[in-house]
Amino acid sequence: MSGLSPPPSGSAGRKGRRDTLFISHKLSNAEQSSHRVDVKRAVKAQIAELGCTYLDMVSMHSPLTDKSRRMESYASLLELRDGGFVKSVGVCNYGVCHLEEIKDSGLDLPSVNQLELSPFNTHADVISWCEENGVAVSCAAWSKLSGADGPADQWAVISDIAKNKGMTKAQVMVRWALQKGYICVPRSAAASKIERIAIAENSYGGVNPNNGGSFVLSDEEMSTIEGLNIDYKAGKLGRRDGWTAEDVTGPDWDPTSIC
Repeated sequence: MSGLSPPPSGSAGRKGRRDTLFISHKLSNAEQSSHRVDVKRAVKAQIAELGCTYLDMVSMHSPLTDKSRRMESYASLLELRDGGFVKSVGVCNYGVCHLEEIKDSGLDLPSVNQLELSPFNTHADVISWCEENGVAVSCAAWSKLSGADGPADQWAVISDIAKNKGMTKAQVMVRWALQKGYICVPRSAAASKIERIAIAENSYGGVNPNNGGSFVLSDEEMSTIEGLNIDYKAGKLGRRDGWTAEDVTGPDWDPTSIC
């Protein structure tokens, strides 16, 4: 006789599994609309496609449309939240001007603002605004900044810290973000062993060495890393996640500054 308990059956089992997941969705620029019904239809279609009854968070992917579509789409997400279809509403790549737009409208502020954030581009003005207004900051810790690209002098400093810690540069970047109080978002898909290793390093567990004790960056190391900011813009990263080559107008382009 098996000593294993039988799996939960019916809706109770599915509900138990759903409660352990945090499912988020980003509303693309193409899905933004000045017609709220269209936005709601798009989100509900995503819920149906995933086979669930609600999403834990839906975020505006970027502010690169226009004020009418931004504001009507955002208001639609708040209405979906109030209707129980969405638990929380966030934004991505929003600068101070876009956040002020929401605040000035009297609408609830987003729960989270996800940024292309690193020691090389700390977005000090956006971070300060979010802290003052109770908006959590999330960063894609797995981004191109975890690769070999980027400013050589700054990467050399990260490399030295990583060597002293016995960790990788990517892990130092993640640990920096966690100690700053940011939410790190590791990737969830991989096509190769190299990608799987990179994802493991760019996760919460990835900042723990093999002996099981988490490493912590000292105040001096954090201060050193803080001094690496050179406002390294998104346009230099070559990332095309949610926008086209036409959107990225040059190396100094950054979605947070397009108002």
